[in-house]
Amino acid sequence: MSENRGKKEATSGGRQQFGGKRSFQKKKVCRFCADKNMKADYKDFRILKQFISERGKITPRRITGNCAKHQREVATAIKRARILAFLPFTTAVV
Repeated sequence: MSENRGKKEATSGGRQQFGGKRSFQKKKVCRFCADKNMKADYKDFRILKQFISERGKITPRRITGNCAKHQREVATAIKRARILAFLPFTTAVV
C-alpha cells in the first residue's frame, strides 16, 4: 500500500491536488452596471471587441465579470454586429 494514501499533496498552482481551496480573487464588477452611460449596442464595436477572444468567441461572463442581464445584451449585440459585418465571425488563419 502507498504511504501517501489519503494525504493531500500541494501542486505548483497553490491549490491542493484533491479538492483544495482556490486562492481568493476580487469579485469582478459588471462594467455596464458600474457605468450607467455605457450601453451594449451593436453599432459600438469598439466596446464589443473587449468581449471577444482572439479566435472570435464570445467571452463567458465568469471571465468578463458581467451580470447575467448585460451578458445577454452583449451576446445579442455581438451577434448583430457580426451579421452587419462590424465584427468578424472568426479570425483568418493563414
